[in-house]
Amino acid sequence: MARTASLSGFPEWLPQERLVELHVLDTLRKTFELHGFSSIETRAVETVGQLLRKGEIDKEVYGLSRLQDEEGEAATKSDKADPHALALHFDLTVPFARYVVENAGYLAFPFRRYQIQKVWRGERPQEGRAREFTQADIDVVGDGELPFRYDVEIALVIAEALSALPIPDFRLRINNRKLAEGFYRGIGLTDTAGVLRSIDKLEKIGAEKVAELLKSELGASDEQAALALKLASIRTEDTSFVDQVRSLGVSDDLLEEGLSELQQVIEAAVQRAPGKVVADLSIARGLDYYTGTVVETVLVGHEQLGSICSGGRYDALASKGNRKFPGVGLSIGVTRLVSRILSQELATASRSVPTAVLVALNNDDSWSAAQDVAAQLRGRGIATEVAAKAEKFGKQIKFADRRGIPFVWFTDDDGKHQVKDIRSGEQVDADPASWSPSEEDLHVRVTTA
Repeated sequence: MARTASLSGFPEWLPQERLVELHVLDTLRKTFELHGFSSIETRAVETVGQLLRKGEIDKEVYGLSRLQDEEGEAATKSDKADPHALALHFDLTVPFARYVVENAGYLAFPFRRYQIQKVWRGERPQEGRAREFTQADIDVVGDGELPFRYDVEIALVIAEALSALPIPDFRLRINNRKLAEGFYRGIGLTDTAGVLRSIDKLEKIGAEKVAELLKSELGASDEQAALALKLASIRTEDTSFVDQVRSLGVSDDLLEEGLSELQQVIEAAVQRAPGKVVADLSIARGLDYYTGTVVETVLVGHEQLGSICSGGRYDALASKGNRKFPGVGLSIGVTRLVSRILSQELATASRSVPTAVLVALNNDDSWSAAQDVAAQLRGRGIATEVAAKAEKFGKQIKFADRRGIPFVWFTDDDGKHQVKDIRSGEQVDADPASWSPSEEDLHVRVTTA
């Protein structure tokens, strides 16, 4: 069970909980690298101007300031409008766009990157939402153009990565901004970004209130609001959404382009990730930098947790003069996932520490010899500790048990070695140059409930 953080919104893990998180991170890392994504890390701090170039999330950004200014006086509240002020990044996509622009001369395009880092966001702490959390992102960025096929590939890679984790069944809910914007434009709603922001609130406030927003804030008629909501109600596990959209009688070139792109994603998913992807035309994504495919992911039966993986296509986030770097990517909320895994006891670590063996001490003079034994075991990949004090063997065994260490190593005064499995009580002769625990005990294993 996950422990309640003493500072709300800033979770910390106990050792056995951290082992579960590391398992999740290692699984994601392995999957991303199998698909050819390279790891990068960007700085935690960006300028306010860089962070707020796209989207309306300024209330969620943590500004960065010193407790004292250069003259030693208490620092005053910084002006958030100052574009040169520093702030902690709220996601990894905006910093990555800056990274691509600054390093374009050193990168081979299309550039495939994964990034696993902490981010900070001033949200109200609640289940699934923290102020400090870990994200795991994958993106593909092109130079000038990026074939749409990467939108399809990104969705399939994420479906494979999530399938390898100890989590409940999930669904990638996919839409396309071009489809939505073309539809709104086709029914006469020109503020398509405003309509998207309203539709993005659908699950939070319901269709009736969204309709009121469309009419009161965007000037939509009853018929326009009804059509926008009818589009958002379409959800299919195959490409039948295309006919459902066309049956609404709206014509627009951008709409047709979006329909075609979404159809390609769903067709590929039906073949390569059956049952994991749905076309959901209510998905909008609140950030303004998305230009095509948009994705949100929910755990089946845990929908109240919110999206555990989201992202999409962005064509104008990164640019340098006339040079554009379009990209597509998805971000997994690792902390949100781990919190649910722990709270629901969906997975557990086989032990609470990495250590497999504790080398016991006969007396204080045997410490150096015990270190020699430990070095031999470690040299063959066996995690080993040496007891700190030459207490009675019973106390040293209890110490190992309390730590969660399964084996205790003994060496008598004649140099004879034995190892004891303190779970079963079995004690056998052993040679530090050749003995090894079973494969199951060699490393910590994370198993599903």
